[in-house]
Amino acid sequence: MPIKVLLQLSWRNIWRHRRRNGMLFAAILVAVATVVLANALIRGWQVQMLETVVNNLTGHVKVLAPGYRSDPSIAHSFVLPNQYRPPLAPGLLDSWTSRVRVPGVILSERDTRGVQLLGIDPAVEQTISFLGDVSLEGEYLQDENDRRVLLGVALAQRLNTGIGRRIVLMTLGSDGRNREAGFRVAGLFRASSSGLEKAFVFTGRRALQEMLNTEAVTELSLRLANNNDRLLARDTLRAGFAQQEVSTWEELEPQAARMFEFADTAILIWFSIMMTALAFGLVNTLITAVMERVRELGMLRAIGMRPSMVVLQVVVESLMIVILGVLLGIGLGTLLVQLLADGIDLSQWADGIQGYYMSSLLVPRLLFSDLVLVAVLSMVFGLLAAAWPAWRAVQLQPLEAMHR
Repeated sequence: MPIKVLLQLSWRNIWRHRRRNGMLFAAILVAVATVVLANALIRGWQVQMLETVVNNLTGHVKVLAPGYRSDPSIAHSFVLPNQYRPPLAPGLLDSWTSRVRVPGVILSERDTRGVQLLGIDPAVEQTISFLGDVSLEGEYLQDENDRRVLLGVALAQRLNTGIGRRIVLMTLGSDGRNREAGFRVAGLFRASSSGLEKAFVFTGRRALQEMLNTEAVTELSLRLANNNDRLLARDTLRAGFAQQEVSTWEELEPQAARMFEFADTAILIWFSIMMTALAFGLVNTLITAVMERVRELGMLRAIGMRPSMVVLQVVVESLMIVILGVLLGIGLGTLLVQLLADGIDLSQWADGIQGYYMSSLLVPRLLFSDLVLVAVLSMVFGLLAAAWPAWRAVQLQPLEAMHR
């Protein structure tokens, strides 16, 4: 039988049972659209998770002194050569900075809190960490010699202090003795989570080094143009920092790394559940279609239609429905993602989602590779679901079928 005739028969058979095939088509469309939207939300969470980890002062790759992670003090530090620049290609490196980061205590007129003291280069820090995304009240730090501080809004409220007020910082110096100095509040930053606002106090890097009586830094943090280049960057830096620890963000934040990997698994699990349920529905519908057409198929066999053509006709009919449902489902899912392009506001759950490395705005991300995966696997599931009804159709004996 010519393929053209086979396609015509299959197309006409689809329209002969509009209600049944329409319900099957609608199920495929909704299932695929749901998978596309769910994948985009999971990808958005995955991308957001990576950005959150990198922006929260971790970077893609970081250089630390041995022992710093277990004892984050100025005793575990290193000195960078003058005019140092990471030996990475310009297209590989996005931004980098060195910091002094030590635990300390901040004292106001009303309260005392434990915090992380960070000496930074203010101009560079805005290109590499969350400080580039905060809203600021007051003034930003001018340079690395600035002896003023930036506080989070939540921390300032707890300390009952504000812009222009004086605070005292206390920490251990390079000689192991307590050091304290007075600073004036230059500005207050409002970050994506209250945890960031409460944890960090920023000042000029040189100002903190003078307070600690050291020329050393505690970390070198790099932001890359592409996360996929992190291993290459790590190995390149290790050649120049043989005495230091060079780690990727996964090694520094293992919990976030496991959650990042789980996002890929979650996409496959969700897709498998939806497609398996859809496959059972497809098998049911196609078996019903075959049983209703026993006499018709028997007549086709009697006039010379080969068994392979019977199988092919059943498969072609099911694939026509699947292909149309998948294409329109992908289109509907893409439209839903576009409607949510501005993000989903999760601010009312902001405190709870911090543990999942999420910000208060979830923006879905649609990847072309995910759309290809959905399309290909949907076709595979549809083909497998059509196999059983097609096999049942082949088992029909022409005379027996025509007498039913």
